[in-house]
Amino acid sequence: MNNKERAFITTILGGIILMMIFDLITDSNRGVNWLHVIAEASVVLAAAAGIFFLMRDSFALKHSLEDEIKNSQILKAEADKWRNQSKIHLEGLSQAIDSQLTTWKLTNSEKEVAFLLLKGLSLKEIAEHRSTSEKTARAQSIAIYSKAGLAGRSELAAFFLEDLLLPIKQSSEA
Repeated sequence: MNNKERAFITTILGGIILMMIFDLITDSNRGVNWLHVIAEASVVLAAAAGIFFLMRDSFALKHSLEDEIKNSQILKAEADKWRNQSKIHLEGLSQAIDSQLTTWKLTNSEKEVAFLLLKGLSLKEIAEHRSTSEKTARAQSIAIYSKAGLAGRSELAAFFLEDLLLPIKQSSEA
C-alpha cells in the first residue's frame, strides 16, 4: 500500500470517527439505549485502531526505508573504495590482455569482441553493442579462437584468469 492509499484510508477512518463521535453525543443527549451507544463507541475505537495500525506501519516502513538507504550508501561506498583501490590493478590487467591480443595478431575489431567476450556478453549483445550482425560477431569470435589456438570462450577466459586465481589446494588425505 502506497502513501496516497494510506492517507486516503486514514482520512476516511478519521471522518468515520468524527461522524460517530457526533452521533454518540446526540444519542447520549436523547437517552438512547446504552447498548447502542456501546456499539457506536466500538466503531469509533475500531476506526481509531485502524488509523493507529496504518500510521504504525507507515512509520515502520519509513524507518526501514531509511535503514535500507543507509545500508545502500555504505555498500556503494565500499564498492567505490574497492573500485578505486583495484583500478590500478585492473588497468594493468587490461593492458596485459591487450598486449596478449596484439601478440595473437588480432585486428582492432577482434580485440574489441575479445574484451566483450571476456566481460561475458552474448554474441547477440556484442552485435548490438557494436552495431553489427550476430553473424559478424560469431565470425570474429571464431577468428579470435583460431588465432589464439583456443577451443572457445571458456578457454579464452581461462587463459587470462588462470594465473589470477589461487591454485586449488590438494587435500592432505590423498
